[in-house]
Amino acid sequence: MGNTARKIEPYTYQEYQKLPEGERLEIIDGTVYDMSPSPTVKHQRIVLNLGEVVNRHFRGKECTPFIAPMDIVLDDINVVEPDVFVVCDKSKITEANVKGAPDLIVEVLSPSTGVKDRRTKKHLYQTHRVKEYLIVSPMEETVERFFLKKDGRYGESDIFAWHESFASRIFPDLIFDMRAIFEKEDVEYVADPNEPEWIKEKLKESGVL
Repeated sequence: MGNTARKIEPYTYQEYQKLPEGERLEIIDGTVYDMSPSPTVKHQRIVLNLGEVVNRHFRGKECTPFIAPMDIVLDDINVVEPDVFVVCDKSKITEANVKGAPDLIVEVLSPSTGVKDRRTKKHLYQTHRVKEYLIVSPMEETVERFFLKKDGRYGESDIFAWHESFASRIFPDLIFDMRAIFEKEDVEYVADPNEPEWIKEKLKESGVL
């Protein structure tokens, strides 16, 4: 999600609640980030495609998917709006926002947010124990996946290209076919000989193969 820092001194959720309706921002460690400029068409198409995948997967299940704009209040000085996320603890979901860390977060990069999403937000999500964090780059057409280890830290990222498919680490039946996410329907699929058979079966069920 695109944003730029505009305030250094600590800023709290209480101050955030006094903002005029319609003004969007994020707070990370008390610093305010404006939700601007407006995302590109490609960015929004990717967010929509990701949202469709997770919404279809979790329909009728315990966990609840969301897409931006929806506030996540991690604590008094950390309020974020990820592009796509999934919450399994329904006690965290209120009428106004989500209070506490989601299980899965997906951020779609904008040209101005690469460092923040890959460093600042990664550290924030690790600190608040987000189990799985995906970073999607529309520019590079890649996905980085971080998984929270038992020691409470993210390990080395897995990286996937636009022509690959992969399963969520925490939701093994949730398959991301990046050809569909990046809208590469006109590209002929060539099966990866190293791709597990169960992923191929899931792709057949979804009509990709």
